[in-house]
Amino acid sequence: MSNPKHPRIAISSSLTGGFFVSLAAIGFSVKAVLVKLAYGYNVDAVSLLALRMAFSLPFFVLMLFTAQSGGGKARLGEYLHMVGLGLLGYYLASYLDFIGLQYISAGLERMILFLYPTLVIVLSAIFLRRRISGRESVALVLSYIGIGAVFYQQIALDMAMQQERILGIVLVFVSAVSYAVYLMGSGRLIARFGATRFTAWAMITASIASLAQFAFDKGAGLPGFAAPVYGLALIMALVSTVFPSWLLAQGLKRIGASRSAMLGSIGPVSTCILAYFILDETLDLLQIAGFLLVLAGVLVVSVKSPAPNPR
Repeated sequence: MSNPKHPRIAISSSLTGGFFVSLAAIGFSVKAVLVKLAYGYNVDAVSLLALRMAFSLPFFVLMLFTAQSGGGKARLGEYLHMVGLGLLGYYLASYLDFIGLQYISAGLERMILFLYPTLVIVLSAIFLRRRISGRESVALVLSYIGIGAVFYQQIALDMAMQQERILGIVLVFVSAVSYAVYLMGSGRLIARFGATRFTAWAMITASIASLAQFAFDKGAGLPGFAAPVYGLALIMALVSTVFPSWLLAQGLKRIGASRSAMLGSIGPVSTCILAYFILDETLDLLQIAGFLLVLAGVLVVSVKSPAPNPR
């Protein structure tokens, strides 16, 4: 009696997971625009990251104490693994990304970060021996044709690649690698700790690391910044950190790392559109065509057919 309902439950879970991951990608995409706006008020990357994580920390502590536990009792090694993922996937990735944004545009930054879906799929195939499905291959091709078009347009704006611009590209690329490794290593720990507890632990670790770095570099206490800096940091903490982190963890639990990475392709579209209206970055027909291809890739990977009946 339960077999006919099972495909419907699977489809519902898949669609919910895809919706959560898409919202998380949009939330994360706002961050680059907020960072560029904050840099207009003479705040450095270390201080801005510390402000973001300081505003985020209370929410993640609350999330930790109110979350339900996952399946089974976790071992010390699993806690250390989770701390390591938090340092790699949120602290290091965010720090490198914030520095990179000092040298490149918000749109170009999000284009480079979008490389993490390919990194996840390729690394999963190499180290986890996971076969790349035909649906993922089609989505990957569509998305990367679109991303390639936008990336080419961004590079064509400044053919004289200065050293600072190259440095920014390298820093953001390494950030993407760090985040890809985080996605790969999070699946089993989410099952063990529960999505909410895992996210809380990882983000608390990243917050402590960011505040410790600020204390080491700047000393005790936060210097006085312009009022908009604090407002932008608070928005960044809520819209681009707390809520999307929880949504991403919930999405990972439902649809897995590779499909979550592919759905994140909606992020570059959101960033470039917001950067066009808020930061006056360019948006031409080539970029629009790239956006449409990216959205086509998202649609292909987000619609999952029910598994066939073995009978």
